[in-house]
Amino acid sequence: MEPVHIIQGTAVPLDRSDVDTDQIIPSDWLKRVERTGFEKGLFSEWKDNPEFVLNDEAYSGASILIAGPNFGTGSSREHAVWAIQQAGFKAVISPRFGPIFKNNSTKNGLVPVEVETEIGKRLLGEVERQPLLEFVIDVERALVEIPEIDIEFSFPIDKSIQERLLNGLDDIGITLGDETSISEFEKTRLAWLPSQD
Repeated sequence: MEPVHIIQGTAVPLDRSDVDTDQIIPSDWLKRVERTGFEKGLFSEWKDNPEFVLNDEAYSGASILIAGPNFGTGSSREHAVWAIQQAGFKAVISPRFGPIFKNNSTKNGLVPVEVETEIGKRLLGEVERQPLLEFVIDVERALVEIPEIDIEFSFPIDKSIQERLLNGLDDIGITLGDETSISEFEKTRLAWLPSQD
C-alpha cells in the first residue's frame, strides 16, 4: 500500500444517500479471481443511464468522490473499495459511512473523510456548480481545504488509522513492524509445539 499524505484534485458529486456496496460494485463482479479491472464495474448498473454523473465529461479525472450520507452500507466487500480506487479515486467524502466499508477503505489506502451533514450538502452543491473546484485533503493535519471558495474544515481520524495511511501500512505491514519480537518469541517456543518448518 502506498503512503497517503496529501490528496489534491477535483471531485465528483454523487448526490445519493444510502449507497450500498451492491450498488458500488454489483455481485456479478465478485466472481473475478484477479484483483484488477473492477473500475469497469463501479456503479455499473447506474452507468447505463447517460445522465449518471460519472458519465459526465465535466468530472473526468476527478480523484475525490463526494457522496450523500450512509455511503458503503450493506455487505462486506473489499471489491467496492478496489473499484473506487481503480477508477482513480483516492478519497470519499460523506456525512456517514458504513463501518465495514470505512474499515476496508483504510486498510487499502482509500481515505474516508467524514463531514457534518450541512458541509456534505454544501460540497455537493459547490461541485455541481463548479466541476473544476480543487480540493486539498491533508491526512497528517486531518484537514480539507478548498482555497477557491475559502472553505477549510477538519475531519475526525483515529490516530492508528492516520499512522497506517501516512506510512502505507496494510495489515501485513503492521505485523512486520513487530518482526523482531516475533522472531525472539519463536526462539523460545517449546519444541513440541507446531513450528513453521
